[in-house]
Amino acid sequence: MQKKVYIDSEFDSIKDEIYNISKKFQKNNKLIHDARNQLKVLNLNDIDTVVKSFKVPNLVNKFVYTFFKPTKAKKSFLNAKKLIDLKINTPKPIAYVEYKKFGLLDKSYYISEREKYDFTIREVFHHKVDNYQEILKEFTKFTYNLHKKGVWHVDYSLGNILITKKEDKYKFSIVDINRMVFKKISVEEGLKNFNKFWAKDENDLKIMADEYAKLSGFNKERALRIIETEAQKVIDFKNSKKKLKKIVGTK
Repeated sequence: MQKKVYIDSEFDSIKDEIYNISKKFQKNNKLIHDARNQLKVLNLNDIDTVVKSFKVPNLVNKFVYTFFKPTKAKKSFLNAKKLIDLKINTPKPIAYVEYKKFGLLDKSYYISEREKYDFTIREVFHHKVDNYQEILKEFTKFTYNLHKKGVWHVDYSLGNILITKKEDKYKFSIVDINRMVFKKISVEEGLKNFNKFWAKDENDLKIMADEYAKLSGFNKERALRIIETEAQKVIDFKNSKKKLKKIVGTK
């Protein structure tokens, strides 16, 4: 099996561990996410890291990621570098590793420093933290700053924003960054980027709409309509998928 390893020069001290990342990942049981892809916490020569193992692609995507597009692991690394250059918080990228089998992409890994945080934006939307309304305003400012810098996070959702409280301020950091687009973003499009957050009540959406409108000089009522409409589209789509699964399951 062929292997490609790219390591940031800052982390040359752990290159031996990274070269053996597949074996270390398989032996480690500190699983923090297990779905389509897996995330584990690994200590590599006293450096706490988070290693993301991407699912082996299907045959078509094996060809695509081998010959036409950068792998998700490589994209994660490059996107992290670009975000840091833009002064946007994300865990520090360490390396990416790609394995090929019969000349085509097989397994791939993205390795970053483990970032300690207090909670995610999920707890804020579920009202499980104090001062959640103020945090929502700060989160909206953070999102507006992303858009002003031309950053569109495709997977901008509840589990992908880490929050650390520092005295009376909040630091936001974004993860799951392999699907990102860097482009000019209009106010209307920027408001649509809130569509994957499941608000506990309508007032949460209004807080974000009002704050984004204030920052951008946009109409508040129109901003709220856009956010509510786009959020409902996602809800309807999720519900339709559930109904389809039930129908298929009964046959």
